[in-house]
Amino acid sequence: VGKESHEKTILRTNLEAAEEVVYQLQLRNIGGIIIIDFIDMEVQQHRQMVYQALKDHLRNDKARSKILQISEMGLVEMTRKRDRENLSRYLCDPCPYCEGTGQIKSSATVSYEIFREIQRCYRKEQKGSMTVYVHEDVHQYLMNNENESITKLEEVSGMPLVFRSSPDLHHEQFEMYEY
Repeated sequence: VGKESHEKTILRTNLEAAEEVVYQLQLRNIGGIIIIDFIDMEVQQHRQMVYQALKDHLRNDKARSKILQISEMGLVEMTRKRDRENLSRYLCDPCPYCEGTGQIKSSATVSYEIFREIQRCYRKEQKGSMTVYVHEDVHQYLMNNENESITKLEEVSGMPLVFRSSPDLHHEQFEMYEY
């Protein structure tokens, strides 16, 4: 393979890459500072051709962008402003459990919420018991880590507490029944 054909192959590859880069930026609605690393080109005219091809493809892009010349190392710096929400905003709904935060309360946190609710609800004159239905993970946490707290709460409230696992409840849900 001669040097000239090798340079032409690099040029052709970089021209195809310029088109694909713009396609992906638009498809994924990528914005911000973007660095594109093209294959190094020794011929200045080839760098200019790839730069011009990138500018031409960006001309059809609705998002505002600014592009700098290709560096000696084959890098292009550019900025692009998003013109709409990310694709995931259109294709996905927020999680009904965490409301899109990516987090839910820990079993310990839910347990302490249950304890506060029991303290708030119990009546001194009540002589019955209370059954609390919780998610399986919370139940396991309570039984393995909070036996002492449950015993103290039973003493303070004067009523037995029964915790039952319910697979139908969400991790953060619990139901309390007084008998």
